[in-house]
Amino acid sequence: MTPDLMEQGAQRVQARQAALALHTGQTESGGRAAGFSRLNTPGEVDVKHGRILYLENVTVSFDGFKAINQLSLDIAPGELRCIIGPNGAGKTTMMDIITGKTRPDSGTVFFGSTMDLLRYTEPQIAQLGIGRKFQKPTVFEQLTVFENLELALKTHKGVRASMFFRLDSAQRDRLADVLLTIHLSADVARLAGTLSHGQKQWLEIGMLLMQDPKLLLLDEPVAGMTDEETERTAELFLSLKGKHSLLVVEHDMSFINTISDIVTVLCDGSVLAQGTLAQVQADERVIEVYLGR
Repeated sequence: MTPDLMEQGAQRVQARQAALALHTGQTESGGRAAGFSRLNTPGEVDVKHGRILYLENVTVSFDGFKAINQLSLDIAPGELRCIIGPNGAGKTTMMDIITGKTRPDSGTVFFGSTMDLLRYTEPQIAQLGIGRKFQKPTVFEQLTVFENLELALKTHKGVRASMFFRLDSAQRDRLADVLLTIHLSADVARLAGTLSHGQKQWLEIGMLLMQDPKLLLLDEPVAGMTDEETERTAELFLSLKGKHSLLVVEHDMSFINTISDIVTVLCDGSVLAQGTLAQVQADERVIEVYLGR
């Protein structure tokens, strides 16, 4: 879940508290409504050069250790790219750089042809159209599936606006489409806290989809899932391919075999190998540092 969305969740709780306080005439601001605002970044992602994400010679060090070392990587619009590699290869740090959580020491990171991501903050990058899902699902367990998705809509999230917000027909249609996509139509009224681990993962992906991202970063999405949940997640990702660009970090080779076209192998903070899964599995360097014999 993006930092922006987590903030909005807190604001939704405040909105409910404010609605209750209005009945008594008391608020935390002495009866005045508190205000929150969202950054509005207009414009579409320019992909005329055939790339939605472009990293070149990116390096970042922590206490002298190069977590990312001259990393160059590019992703095409609508592509589903899988990233594999041993622990410490730099996979999470790479995602941190793309989303603005970590600033590199050097290098270039572009979203489309014109958006230099190093000039934006983490919330701004989320609003540009880059969504990230961490390994552990972060949904609002005290809210229903419907309320979680409603919360994730791209709307003004000020307290007063939230108090009087009502879904219009287009938003209801969008929410219904996302429910169908993430396999949770039958669970719309359930509290998120009662869902299985896999269903919580799907719900968080749905919350990202409600933000209409151009690029999705997904960190070990099937870790801890049952075989059936893993299979349905593969179906979900394949249905998103082409409509969104996906960057998937995963260790489950069977899952990667199902969804991948191109696999990139990271090691020591840079690209070790790239190709189809069969090609990288046959690479002696990949066998040595990651897959084993």
